[in-house]
Amino acid sequence: MQDAPRSKSQHPLGMTVYDLPSPTDVVQADSKRTAMGRLRMLLVLLVCAAPVVASYFTYYVVRPEGRRNFGDLIEPVRALPDVKAQGLNGDVLSLPSLKGQWLLISVGGGNCQADCQHQLYLQRQILASLGKDRARTDWVWLVSDSADIPNSILPGLKEATVLRVSADALAQWLQPAEGQQLQDHLYLVDPHGQWMMRFPAKLSTEGALKAKRDIERLLRAAASWDEAGR
Repeated sequence: MQDAPRSKSQHPLGMTVYDLPSPTDVVQADSKRTAMGRLRMLLVLLVCAAPVVASYFTYYVVRPEGRRNFGDLIEPVRALPDVKAQGLNGDVLSLPSLKGQWLLISVGGGNCQADCQHQLYLQRQILASLGKDRARTDWVWLVSDSADIPNSILPGLKEATVLRVSADALAQWLQPAEGQQLQDHLYLVDPHGQWMMRFPAKLSTEGALKAKRDIERLLRAAASWDEAGR
């Protein structure tokens, strides 16, 4: 008796022939994968940078109507210069090593008299009044000459970073308002080491309160990416 023919599904083995891809198709597929990889990397970088960009956009651009900064915004910002500075203990460091904190900076000669001492006092009070955000800031006094600092004020400078820096180097980085001198202002540097704000000359107590509000707004705007400590 003749066996009935088997259906295809009954064959124990089967063979399917596939066409090999052409070299052109392989090259195009590799190029597509490379492009997608680069796109993913770019998206990761954008995600990482977004908090920083957003915080500055919020502060510089999206401002409630009628609100005005007390301090002058520096545009373009100016990076900490790569110059050497000397601490009171004789240690030498470069100014860019101060990056990682918000820096409230004053400048003056070592022979610090009444006006200079008042500036240092207001500088300390502004930072002390920031409360929990104080840890995100540093108090910096840049001494622009070799004059001795009065012993009477040294105890009050224990929380400050006091550095001697060449007056010429400072003049190439910081700039006073027209008609003012370098020592008349307080200067604000962001954690990236960029000088970005200058407060009006010869601050009064009322002016110091306004400067504090500017700093508080900046700290809030940067809260998503800025952390205390270097």
